[in-house]
Amino acid sequence: MISPPLKGTLMIQGTGSHVGKSVLVAALCRIFADEGVRVAPFKAQNMALNSFITQEGGEIGRAQAFQALAAGIPPSVHMNPILLKPSSDTGSQVIVHGKVAGNMDAKTYHQHKEKLRGKVRESLEILQKRYDLIVIEGAGSPAEINLKEHDLVNMGAAKLAHAPVLLAGDIDRGGVFASLYGTVALLNDEERSFFRGMIINKFRGDPSLLEPGLEMISQKTGLPVLGVVPYFHDLYLPEEDSVGLRKSLGDGDSAVRIGVIRLSHISNFTDFDVLSLEPGVAVEYLGPDEGLDSLDAVILPGSKNTLTDLSVLRERGMGEKIRDFARRGKIVVGLCGGYQILGKTIRDPHHVESALETLNGLGLLDTETVLDTEKTTTLVKARPLRGKAGEWLTGYEIHMGVTRLGPGSEPLFEIIERNGRPCAVPDGAITPEGNVWGTYVHGIFDNDTFRHAFLNALRKQKGLPPLARSGIFYREHLTRSVQRLAAIVREALDMEKIVQIIREGVAT
Repeated sequence: MISPPLKGTLMIQGTGSHVGKSVLVAALCRIFADEGVRVAPFKAQNMALNSFITQEGGEIGRAQAFQALAAGIPPSVHMNPILLKPSSDTGSQVIVHGKVAGNMDAKTYHQHKEKLRGKVRESLEILQKRYDLIVIEGAGSPAEINLKEHDLVNMGAAKLAHAPVLLAGDIDRGGVFASLYGTVALLNDEERSFFRGMIINKFRGDPSLLEPGLEMISQKTGLPVLGVVPYFHDLYLPEEDSVGLRKSLGDGDSAVRIGVIRLSHISNFTDFDVLSLEPGVAVEYLGPDEGLDSLDAVILPGSKNTLTDLSVLRERGMGEKIRDFARRGKIVVGLCGGYQILGKTIRDPHHVESALETLNGLGLLDTETVLDTEKTTTLVKARPLRGKAGEWLTGYEIHMGVTRLGPGSEPLFEIIERNGRPCAVPDGAITPEGNVWGTYVHGIFDNDTFRHAFLNALRKQKGLPPLARSGIFYREHLTRSVQRLAAIVREALDMEKIVQIIREGVAT
């Protein structure tokens, strides 16, 4: 236990995107929680299409939900007060305190930033009252000189929180010393006064070989290197965005092969991570020009711009490939936007997602969808209405569509609880043959019994025996990954120095 009790803030900023900020924050949350510190994560503004629903029924970035899990506390909208979900190259849906505030292009959003600063301050103050230590994550780089004036998430957040900052750099991509030095050099004197140290992340090999470089970068920046974190690839850690999405996951020689269509606006692709963790299963992310012949199942994932992605699938011939795949009796699954695409029509009369208004879907499910202006964001408990996949499962809804079933489809689930309140609401659709189905419930494959039943059905089609020992158990696997992550990072960092930095804080 840390004595005397630790109270304050600490911020992890990076030399760029995807350098490991989210993972370091999660590791530190677990390390401090294990020491008895009441700790919570915070990211003022997150741009991500992988999101999660909190107990309040609000939407936050998936990374902050994972960091909360590492800290051993429930996720809250105040851990990520502003979430940007890109819907085009120039515009995003803006979510404030878990609820949709509207769609904005970059210029409009910058005009609203000063109003949003108050929302960020409000959330930070709420967390500081509830917890002793707040570990804050930055975004991209603090040295983006064209964005610094109205920054909310890097130095803007550090100043609001009076947080000492550690700068992380990714050595695996090359140029880490130049990136660290250049970042510090582009900061002004006031900004540099917040920085207390640097972390080298994703190193492969013998850390002693880095020592001359570590000494030199410390001399040039005036900041100590507080640790070299090794590269690790055998831990399951949910990705925040599609930058880290690999084409193939799992065993390349697997008996069961599942294809996920990589839509241009793919969202919540972490729904499928757990499938690739199972023995004998490979998950492949496929572009609209690729073939499906080697696959046992095809999944259409969620999308932040369903009509545009549907249009691309139809134009590039993937829509017809999926229809042919289903006609041959193969399994086709749609989740959220993918569920909408499998239906007969999608209408967007209010232009919620794009300028397109109506498109015919793939017609594999007898459903029609209308995109609405109200967003459904709920934690749910549901029971399957067909098969023996368990009495109930848990997941979450994030959608702006209302889907109605025709006589050619029947509901897949009955939702029996939303945000802790009992209900009886049909969800999803399945064909009479049972090989095509869709749902609005994210996270269904995280449920062990449902996932094992799904995979064993695919194995049975191929004449294979059921999964040995019923496969993996997701929650236990995730908990072990977090524990190992914390152990690796604790070993790599000078935690005594980091505790000292937190105690000293930043002069106000």
